[in-house]
Amino acid sequence: QVLLVESGGGLVQAGNSLRLSCAASGGTFSTYGMGWFRQAPGKEREFVAAISREYNTLYADSVKGRFTISRTNAYNMLYLQMNSLKPEDTAVYYCAADLTYWGRLHYMYHNWGQGTQVTVSS
Repeated sequence: QVLLVESGGGLVQAGNSLRLSCAASGGTFSTYGMGWFRQAPGKEREFVAAISREYNTLYADSVKGRFTISRTNAYNMLYLQMNSLKPEDTAVYYCAADLTYWGRLHYMYHNWGQGTQVTVSS
């Protein structure tokens, strides 16, 4: 079981950038597939990006070219660099980890952080 703690959320104007971080502890971070998801009020949890143990990446079409997922195994850290933010990016962002899966399906991840709020004003 790995413990995940997100940070870096906040209020920004449209067009600006934020970098989210997810600190992992209690597990061997390098063995986990990792993902970022988001959930806006009244909406389903939505896939944002994922990265495998081998550093392969996947992105939702809505963020491709604007967001970058990365990981630093030496520091047990996952990141999401978000550029050119839009009001529709407003949501609570969650990081997720799983030993046997990485990808778009939120229900396949067994470990979740508590989330960090991102609000983008127009």
